[in-house]
Amino acid sequence: MLGGEHDNGAMRLPLELSPMVITSKRLISTPDTSPIWRKWGPYLSDRQWGTVREDYSEDGTAWEYFPHDHARSRAYRWGEDGIAGISDERQRLCFALALWNGVDPILKERYFGLTNNEGNHGEDVKEYYFYLDNTPTHSFMKMLYKYPQQAYPYEKIVQENRHRSRAEPEYELLDTEIFAENRYFDVIIEYAKNSPEDILVEITAFNRGDTAAILHLLPTLWFRNTWSWGDGSERPVIRRRGEAIVASHPELGERLLVCDQVVPLLFTENETNNQRLFGTPNFSPYVKDAFNEHVIHGRAEMVNPEEVGTKAAAHYVLEVEPGQSQTIRLRLTDALPVRRDALFGRSFTKIMAERRSGADNFYARLLPPNLDADDRLIMRQALAGMLWSKQFYYFDVRTWLQEHGVDPRSRTFGNIRNLSWSHMWNSDVISMPDKWEYPWYAAWDLAFHAIPLALVDSSFAKAQLELMLDEYYLHPNGQIPAYEWNFGDVNPPVHAWASFFVYEIDKQQQGRPDLYFLRQSFNKLLMNFTWWVNRKDLTGRNVFEGGFLGLDNIGVFDRSAPLPIAGSLEQADGTAWMALFSQNMLQIVLELETQEPGYQGLAIQFAQHFCRIALAMEQEGLWDEEDGFFYDQLRLPDGSATLLKTRSLVGLLPICATLVIERELLDRIPGLTERIVRFLQRFPSLATTISSLDRQGVGGRYMLAMVNEGKLRRVLARVLDPNEFLSDFGIRSLSRAHRDQPYTFRAGSTDFTVEYEPAESGSGDFGGNSNWRGPIWMPINMLLIRALRQFYLFYGETFTVECPTGSGVRMNLYQVSEEIARRLVGIFRRGSDGRRAVFGGAEKFQTDPHWCDNLLFYEYFHGDNGAGIGASHQTGWTGLVATAIAAYAKASAKQFLEEGAQAVAPAFVGARHRR
Repeated sequence: MLGGEHDNGAMRLPLELSPMVITSKRLISTPDTSPIWRKWGPYLSDRQWGTVREDYSEDGTAWEYFPHDHARSRAYRWGEDGIAGISDERQRLCFALALWNGVDPILKERYFGLTNNEGNHGEDVKEYYFYLDNTPTHSFMKMLYKYPQQAYPYEKIVQENRHRSRAEPEYELLDTEIFAENRYFDVIIEYAKNSPEDILVEITAFNRGDTAAILHLLPTLWFRNTWSWGDGSERPVIRRRGEAIVASHPELGERLLVCDQVVPLLFTENETNNQRLFGTPNFSPYVKDAFNEHVIHGRAEMVNPEEVGTKAAAHYVLEVEPGQSQTIRLRLTDALPVRRDALFGRSFTKIMAERRSGADNFYARLLPPNLDADDRLIMRQALAGMLWSKQFYYFDVRTWLQEHGVDPRSRTFGNIRNLSWSHMWNSDVISMPDKWEYPWYAAWDLAFHAIPLALVDSSFAKAQLELMLDEYYLHPNGQIPAYEWNFGDVNPPVHAWASFFVYEIDKQQQGRPDLYFLRQSFNKLLMNFTWWVNRKDLTGRNVFEGGFLGLDNIGVFDRSAPLPIAGSLEQADGTAWMALFSQNMLQIVLELETQEPGYQGLAIQFAQHFCRIALAMEQEGLWDEEDGFFYDQLRLPDGSATLLKTRSLVGLLPICATLVIERELLDRIPGLTERIVRFLQRFPSLATTISSLDRQGVGGRYMLAMVNEGKLRRVLARVLDPNEFLSDFGIRSLSRAHRDQPYTFRAGSTDFTVEYEPAESGSGDFGGNSNWRGPIWMPINMLLIRALRQFYLFYGETFTVECPTGSGVRMNLYQVSEEIARRLVGIFRRGSDGRRAVFGGAEKFQTDPHWCDNLLFYEYFHGDNGAGIGASHQTGWTGLVATAIAAYAKASAKQFLEEGAQAVAPAFVGARHRR
């Protein structure tokens, strides 16, 4: 079916009218709830080698055990990778692009990058590719890969980065000057669905150089190896039928890959080349790296002359003139064979054009209409990148442990990874932080991913949050899994916040509440809340630990390791996270109470949990009155305590634990207010140091907050000080004051020092990949923005602060939140000089018209100049920039204050009752 429509029961609906808030309260209806339209998507990893799942070493050295050099020759156990790849939702059949420029030492079948031990700042991809477009059902997808025409400098990149110190920047592919004369191809890959099982593929190669160049394109179709592991799985087969490649699978049935012209078809097996890697005989003479050997080394005997196997490719050889392009077309379909001219004639052109225009129309209706062209580009690429960053994730931990020779019931393998998570059986499409650098889910990352995903596809966002609470993910003791390197690590408890956030967006989009989602989430979150209370409040004093809590090297000590001194660490961030968790659970039960009464008791319980945590923060001394800031505290065995006075996000998180509640909602539960007031009467000092339900704000609203007005002003004075936290590009993770005044704590004979580092980490903590000692991180900035908007709903227009501190300019808290959001988005916006901060000093990105509008969404950003740092390809939560743009494009401060809980940006408001 053409024209952007498909059957949906008795109805025909536009394919890409996905649920989304557009302007004010005008909604786009849900197009299709059938999973069949999402069956095929970008579910292939960008990197499978060097992951925990593929690590069968005795010492757990994943990167060394399965390096990039092995990837072309060794069959994977748990997943597949490829360039611009797609697969079905179970990743049984995969399709991706391989390339060769005639001089590379190996066929380019996957992206190259450094392992953690090769890079001077940790693992890092060394390729340039960009996610340009995508839609919720993946009816249209587009990405760009920049492929050099000179030999790829694999060894040079490895050696240069190994020789560089941590004080030096990463050595990047651009630094090799391989793109200096524009001798490269821009390879654009586009997918368009004619129907759920009929996928059109168009690959266009532009020669950006000044001489003609040869490019080999090998669109490749293969089956994930599911048959070599002794479980009796039936081997599928790929063979030639006429001029088509036919893939036959016992579950999928038949799929045809048809080319637009007659080209050589190559066949082999997706089996390990044991002879090359281990010096042992091969199962078959036709192995995984056969195409590499055939194309580059002319070894025709490596491909199967009988034209059958489990991996196949079409071999195009293009000569592209300078400044020109060539296009090839393919079709992956379940349709019966038809004439090639029928598949690739006018109908192909028409379908591709309709899908492109359908995507344009979808985003035209999706994005706020008052955005300028640059903000539209940023928001569209951010959301497209979120949709590209889905991956089929397969990991049966019990089987993996058994394959390591470990009995999960044994207590003699204490060092084996994830031993206590043998219940886990993950086999789902999951939003990844970065499909190359982090091709595994991380629970708190995923919670933040769900927010921008909900803007474009709320059903998928809800499903992602439900997944982490599924019986095959959530530990029986209630812990949410962290990430595959150690599922038992502790991530911040933001799942409840994200669940309610997504529920609100979905409720507004659909015009009805999904109470089943909220109720089921709440029931599982109760288990997680109990786990936190029982496991991370070791002394029962409502002061929480938690370890590194996702903030890697932010602390004085490595907070994931035993302390170097006797005592325990009482964490301001861990305690603040639990205060926010309590508020989020209260928020959920208040919403459930309005729909199905019976939750009053739980509402009171969570409100008191918050108050007790706030009381503990005050009584246990995590607030420093002299500095006007919150700090971690080292509790010594004799009961004495020492504040660890690093001014960091750890001390800002307590102000994020803020919740505004509409008066009409509390009027429905009068006992709640009365019991909180009685609680405060028992602890009068608490009533003066926090904001609670004993007073009303603007519009009769109530607020629960860890800080009163005085504390808030003192903390904000530091937050908004350019010499401390306020950068031109958002809020830094560590105060810039520590550049000139590093903080040092002496433990025994060892000094532990924290100083301001605005870019990469100067230490190897957590592999050195992520640095929280100065750079700007999008998720925490968005939590601060949310908190400021909450405070604004309560205090209103009359509460103003200097912004920036010392400038003499006063703003209300909505304006402050808007200013921070403006700075965050400014990381990506083109400035008056035509440059984008995200690209830093990379002149190719800044000035070349073929580079400057292709955005990279990095893990974090330079604390002073906004340049992208760390993982670079749609690193999950950085997609929140789309939320930052949308939030301030849809409502004014006055409208937000007047409508409050009914405002059009529900992501940032408090608990409410809607009739």
